[in-house]
Parts: sequence; structure tokens; C-alpha cells
Amino acid sequence: MTEHNHVVGKDGDINPSKVDNAISRIDPSERDRILKNFDEFKGYLGKRIKMAESLGMGEEQMATVAQKVADYLASHEEPRNSEEHLLQELWKVGSKEEQHNLAHLLVRLAQSQIKH
Repeated sequence: MTEHNHVVGKDGDINPSKVDNAISRIDPSERDRILKNFDEFKGYLGKRIKMAESLGMGEEQMATVAQKVADYLASHEEPRNSEEHLLQELWKVGSKEEQHNLAHLLVRLAQSQIKH
């Protein structure tokens, strides 16, 4: 895969506009496995947060990417459990500012998963 397909470049710059493409490239069975169980979803986010931190990304950058991921999931995926259903409902009724704040909370939730 060439670098122009990645959300995060070798220089650490992020390109949130490539999030949709990156998510759509995840094998559907793998995406279903990740989304079926909320603990699995949190673990997956935790691994991605750890990787982002190792690339030197700050919380604001991670929240920007998380916001794009949540936009994608709200538009393209059906919730597979009650937690995802709640998140989707909150996402849909929130303003852009509230969605961004929720993205920050999701980043912190994922960070808490990797600190245990």
C-alpha cells in the first residue's frame, strides 16, 4: 500500500479525509469482529491510540481522527450492541462541538484501556 493511502504519513502529519477509505479497507469479517463486542472495540481503539502516541500524536490530533471515525461509523455501520447504540444516538443529536468533545472522551476511554 502506498503512503498516499494512509491516514498518518511518515512525517506524522494526519490526513483525516482518508479515514473513510482506511476503514472501508478493513475486511468486513474483521470489522464485524471488532464492532460486535464493546470490550473488543475498546481494545481495538486502545491499540490504535497506543500506536498514535508512539508516532507523537497529541490528544487533539487523535480526537480529530476519532471524530472522523465516529462520523463514518454513524453513517455506515449499524450498532451491534447497546453501548454502540447509545454512542450512535449521542453522536446523532450532538452538535459538531459536542461530537468533538465526545471524540476526546473516546480517546481517553481507549487510553484508559492501555494503562491497565
